[in-house]
Amino acid sequence: MTDEQNQVACHEWQTALYEASYQYFVALKKLHETNPWPEHPVLANAINTLATELWDQCFRATNISAAFQSAVVGLPAYTAEDDIRP
Repeated sequence: MTDEQNQVACHEWQTALYEASYQYFVALKKLHETNPWPEHPVLANAINTLATELWDQCFRATNISAAFQSAVVGLPAYTAEDDIRP
């Protein structure tokens, strides 16, 4: 595989990752907006289910925890410390 072919393959892989993530989050947003049980927040349930599903798919618990912690630490830089998207 040439360097250019490798770059194309990596780009396609990254695009597939972002598309899968986007579709998941669009579905979560819709579920959040239509949640008939506001006392059971969709986000908390989704994050818990995501973590357990990752473990069920043989990701290591330490890697799952590290990924969540990294995401939480990096969030303020992404959001410019706003609590909600303007």
